[in-house]
Amino acid sequence: MRKNLKVLIVEDEHLAAEGLKSYVTEIEFLDLVAYCENALEANKILSEQNIDLIFLDIQMPKITGIEFLKSLSKPPMVIFTTAYPNYALQGYELDVIDYLVKPYPFDRFLKAVNKAKDRFVLENSSNHESSKDKESDYFFVKSEQKLEKVVVNEIYYVEAMENYVIIHSDSQKIISLMTMKSMEEKLPPDQFIRSHKSYIVNIKKVESIEGNCLNVKSKQLPISRQNKQEVLSRIIK
Repeated sequence: MRKNLKVLIVEDEHLAAEGLKSYVTEIEFLDLVAYCENALEANKILSEQNIDLIFLDIQMPKITGIEFLKSLSKPPMVIFTTAYPNYALQGYELDVIDYLVKPYPFDRFLKAVNKAKDRFVLENSSNHESSKDKESDYFFVKSEQKLEKVVVNEIYYVEAMENYVIIHSDSQKIISLMTMKSMEEKLPPDQFIRSHKSYIVNIKKVESIEGNCLNVKSKQLPISRQNKQEVLSRIIK
């Protein structure tokens, strides 16, 4: 498996870009592929190069970093870099790796890229196996310093927690550094449904429906407004 992450910097402030470039060159597992000043240039680079990680400024001309990220159908991992802390919630909702507020010290930068590396290693090491997992009754996830076996039919629900997921099952609760999207891809779609941006639910484990909530394992899980019709049609047959 390839060890280094291919990096793209999208930053319209020259001094900020130069500082970020110097940080990137200090990290042995980061390879800077390209630097550009706006989202339109970044879009062209993404169409021509394989990029694993984008350092993306938010306030840019023509189109913001948030708007640009929303426009990508299969975005790479993203770390937002911005002078404005008030966009942090949107960053979380877009499943970015981290959110760096300028000026950020090197140790804060290092923490962010280590998160990216952990996710990269986890998702790429399981790529081959994940194609089999969809047909299997179990899969493995990394939790702390070991790989934990997860039996599909024992899962009650999966919960998002910042950059982690919590897998609630019959016998255990596993916390793993991965995206909800990656977890969703591991689960059989005929058995699991995304009831909310923060929850994936095992349809077979739903005990009752109460208002805008699913009762699962003595826990009330919310149903989002946009997902409610699909969720109800899948559960109520």
